Amino acid sequence: MSKRARQKTDPTAVVMVRIVVAEDGTLSVTVDGAPYLPPEFSPPWRRSAYPHIVDAISQHTGHTLRVDVIEIDGRVITDYRTPPKPRPVSPDPVAAPVVAAAQPSAPQPAAPVEAVPRFAQLAGSGFVPGEDVAVAVIISHTETAPNGIARALIDSRHLAACPTGEAILVGRISGTLVLGRPE
Repeated sequence: MSKRARQKTDPTAVVMVRIVVAEDGTLSVTVDGAPYLPPEFSPPWRRSAYPHIVDAISQHTGHTLRVDVIEIDGRVITDYRTPPKPRPVSPDPVAAPVVAAAQPSAPQPAAPVEAVPRFAQLAGSGFVPGEDVAVAVIISHTETAPNGIARALIDSRHLAACPTGEAILVGRISGTLVLGRPE
């Protein structure tokens, strides 16, 4: 029985993902030895695409992943990703009985209109060029420019929920932290 056929029948199968980092920061990805390429007409994979790559492979296979990342200096970082357990589906709530009103009812207030997001920007330097940068409260990730400057656009609704109005940029490689009030 081939490895692929075994994976489809064996729920304990582990899919081997190998990611090799090139000197220019691009990634070569294989899944069980077969190349896993970016979408047609897309640029090559970069470090910032790592979570998207692993999520896509995990969703596609539905099996546990063993991810080996081979860095430029030859270091190998191994991680395992297990697919999330499906959540139980709750039954639809029972509809409440409708009571006929004897008198005309008061006009209902209009449904609140969702505010159009306004984006604020936070930028900082000291990051490694091309580095993946977390935006805390982690609502997104960004990538640094070739000069090591990271810039994040943050939906002002997220800042409104934050009592201090501050955000943090965290460099995943350099460890650089930038704390500030987005403008």
